[in-house]
Amino acid sequence: MAMNTLNVNKQSWDEVAHRFYGRNPLPEYGPLAPNEEDLNLFGDVKGLKILEIGCGSGHSLNYLDSKNARELWGLDFSKTQIGAAKELLEKAKTPIKLFESPMEENPGIPIDCFDIVFSIYALGWTADLNRTVRNVHSYLKQGGVFIFSWEHPLYNRVKNDGDIVMITKSYHEEGPYDHEAWGHPAIMQQFRLSTYINTLIENGFTIEKVVEDACLSEADIERHSNSWYCYEKAQYLPTTLIIKARKL
Repeated sequence: MAMNTLNVNKQSWDEVAHRFYGRNPLPEYGPLAPNEEDLNLFGDVKGLKILEIGCGSGHSLNYLDSKNARELWGLDFSKTQIGAAKELLEKAKTPIKLFESPMEENPGIPIDCFDIVFSIYALGWTADLNRTVRNVHSYLKQGGVFIFSWEHPLYNRVKNDGDIVMITKSYHEEGPYDHEAWGHPAIMQQFRLSTYINTLIENGFTIEKVVEDACLSEADIERHSNSWYCYEKAQYLPTTLIIKARKL
């Protein structure tokens, strides 16, 4: 595992976390993408044990608390994010346990325990995709479900100049790259769609659903569009990849 990557990213997230407080939590899966009310990937969570990987400020866990989950657990490597989540979830009616830890490590999460493990726009921050997916598999009960969303791997291969969209990077290139948009050093990972799917299969999952749809109504565009996630690009390719997989 690239410890330097984790250390660099943790420091940056601790500094910029306030900028992403409550950004695109459940029921949303990402900008200009279908939400849980459209897709119903979780179904009825009443009585279920659920773990979030990359829980951020805790807003997705807060949503599931309102849906009467039995237990909620969250993991994030940012001290600032975990602090925000603890504050937000202080009055939750569901028992909640939070861990400040990288997703590549198990800080004390029980094995074969959870009905659902999920991750909203966090999995691409892993420094070791195989190790993270292997951890997720270990946390789930047999037949348990892993649901995650992340920026579609084609999206950052393309740039737009108004309505003109151009491929500027090779889709075949994978691996770490410097993320410069924040003004803080950060290292992200580029994977192809096939890499996500094959890593899941190789770690004992079967794929149940892959979603690449875009939502481009006037309301969606007004609510989600910014300089990066914009209609001009999203009309040609999806912003978000959503996958539901089940532990065999």
